[in-house]
Amino acid sequence: MSDTVIQPRPRGNPLAGESMSGARMIMQVLADEGVTAIFGYSGGAILPTYDAVFLYNQQCARLGEPQIPLIVPANEQGAGFMAAGYARASGRVGVCLVTSGPGATNTVTPVRDCMADSIPIVVICGQVATPSIGTDAFQEAPVPSMMGAVAKHIFLVTNPAKLEATVRTAFEIARTGRPGPVVVDIPKDVQNWEGVFRGEGLLPIPGYRRRMHELSQAVLDAPAAERFFAMLGESRRPLIYAGGGVINGNAAGALTEFACAFGVPVVTTLMGIGALDTTHALSLRMLGMHGAAFANYAVDDCDFLIAVGARFDDRVAGVPAKFARNARHIAHLDVDRAEVNKVKRVHWSYVGLVAGALRALTAHGRQRQFQVDFGPWRAEVAELRRVYAMNYDRASPLIQPYYVIEELNRHARGEAIITTGVGQHQMWAAQYCDFTSPRLWLTSGSMGTMGFGLPAAIGAQIARPERLVIDIDGDSSIRMNIGELETVTTYDLPLKVVVLNNFGDGMVKQWQKLFFKGRLSASDRSLHKKDFVKAAQADGFRYAMRLERKQDVPRVIAEFVAFKGPAFLEVMIDPDAGVYPMVGPGQSYEEMITGEFIPSRHKVDIKTPDPSEMF
Repeated sequence: MSDTVIQPRPRGNPLAGESMSGARMIMQVLADEGVTAIFGYSGGAILPTYDAVFLYNQQCARLGEPQIPLIVPANEQGAGFMAAGYARASGRVGVCLVTSGPGATNTVTPVRDCMADSIPIVVICGQVATPSIGTDAFQEAPVPSMMGAVAKHIFLVTNPAKLEATVRTAFEIARTGRPGPVVVDIPKDVQNWEGVFRGEGLLPIPGYRRRMHELSQAVLDAPAAERFFAMLGESRRPLIYAGGGVINGNAAGALTEFACAFGVPVVTTLMGIGALDTTHALSLRMLGMHGAAFANYAVDDCDFLIAVGARFDDRVAGVPAKFARNARHIAHLDVDRAEVNKVKRVHWSYVGLVAGALRALTAHGRQRQFQVDFGPWRAEVAELRRVYAMNYDRASPLIQPYYVIEELNRHARGEAIITTGVGQHQMWAAQYCDFTSPRLWLTSGSMGTMGFGLPAAIGAQIARPERLVIDIDGDSSIRMNIGELETVTTYDLPLKVVVLNNFGDGMVKQWQKLFFKGRLSASDRSLHKKDFVKAAQADGFRYAMRLERKQDVPRVIAEFVAFKGPAFLEVMIDPDAGVYPMVGPGQSYEEMITGEFIPSRHKVDIKTPDPSEMF
């Protein structure tokens, strides 16, 4: 890379030309980038930058200007997931500020989680002084080597003169194209360096910027639109399959307009929930391994599948050859060229910004007055939704998790931000909660990281303080980052934390019962002594309750949601409650297990999957 620094159009930064430390430059760039909160844990190698945060906020307080709060977690993994929750809920870049060595290594999991789900965060790590790099100095870790494999990009700043431009460029890379995490590793001596603040400037990354320019300039031309509508015109059962790219690309509005303009039903992936209001008449909710039966049957029945910001992953297309098996045509719109034809061959594709492409298709269809009556198909999927509706044992004397979530949903009205850990509770929340708009459903999709829910909820609450934020968690998942309960009360966040306690790793137990003859190897927690309510009380929750009787569910849920301030609720649910429907690994939708209370249109025998396909 050249030593020169690309200069964008000057923004008239009032601090340009002022001499300041590298640490202060870092802080000023964060402010210039519109950061409104920082999540991190201090340590020796990052102390200069922590001091710069303190001095910046001190000056803001003196001038009566907004400060940038520094939220301190129980550990750095929590900080990374808080930054991710902030980014997922707001659409802005989240920032995590940690020290060297163990501080940096503790953020590897959230960085990989953000990469897998295309979430924009910038992680700034302190590093040992430049002359000590590679000497196994105290709290040294090879951050570029570790993070380079899991991040969208990694910078190691050894030239102080390039520090300011590097941090600005990190934000550019994190938010553009397919978003993702960028890590900036900054030695302590670079933070202490004194230089002139330019107030502008980016690193030269010509190849990346050329690709981003191509994406931004890509236009869905009339011939491509005509070919698309020729396929739609031949179709009688079209279906939109929307993924997380719709959310990350801020394309939910354009998707809704397109679907409504031509009357095309929509299924979404786990990450695409909220791309279309789940209460909308065209919404068929989530498809896939634990998707609604009616959604999966609609995919089987459709004759034209329109994939938007989705990647045909194994939890959706477990057997690619049998996925959308009756579709005569498949179209794919995505921002990432690598995803097109990666798993499933398609007949039409567009690579570029998804929102603009959807608007262009809508405009083209309206201009040519495209009209095909998909009413019979909509009636067909409405019947699928009626016959194969989500259901459970409503007469059970035990508290069913679905009932708890239905009650929460009744109060949230599809307008709350819901975060989850990973496991059965995650799937129940996806199945039974409503979301009227995007960025309300926050979960670890591709990585499936237990411990995600609580810190992500903290970040979301910081990003959107006006919203009701509920973490629906499991007794095993919340254990992973239970120290963040104290973070909630330290900052007096009005967060609502629900733990659905089924005494163990519920999803693992379900698989063990189905495929391992009920041998609960290392998944049963029934003999553990953890008292979650006392733990919450010890961490300062004034509302901390245990719900054990089914008849108390409506009253307690109402009290819990209405409580002003942090609230914690442990619900003792049926330990044998399962997640249904379920499509086993390596199996098609024809082999979907619907359980006792949801009808199936196929006779299904439970098969033991190949061990290589498990989880």
